[in-house]
Amino acid sequence: MKQSIGHIALIVKDYDEAIRFYTEKLSFQLIEDTRLSEEKRWVLVSPPGAQECCLLLAKATNEEQAAAIGNQAGGRVLLFLYTDDFWRDYNNISLNNIHFVRPPKEETYGWVAVFEDLYGNRWDLLQKR
Repeated sequence: MKQSIGHIALIVKDYDEAIRFYTEKLSFQLIEDTRLSEEKRWVLVSPPGAQECCLLLAKATNEEQAAAIGNQAGGRVLLFLYTDDFWRDYNNISLNNIHFVRPPKEETYGWVAVFEDLYGNRWDLLQKR
């Protein structure tokens, strides 16, 4: 048997501002942006070189969803961005004025730093040993 996670839904306030953040500030690729209705779009973004899993940017459509924007993991790290060059990506992210809540640290498993996306969701930037 083979299984994989295809997409992870990330609730956003606005499709276009989220697309700009991920493509311009994190250098993600816009995989798909298909209008499904007047209000709903199917928007997929992924880091360069990613093979399987993408982020599905899902615009909040009610108060309950809007309340989860930026806190989908209850203040914990939500997503893990693996890199083959920690310092290249750390410096690029820093140059794009993205807030790091934890500075780079060398751990037994590799280099890690925690940053926030445009809504406050926390991400690990991680280069494994």
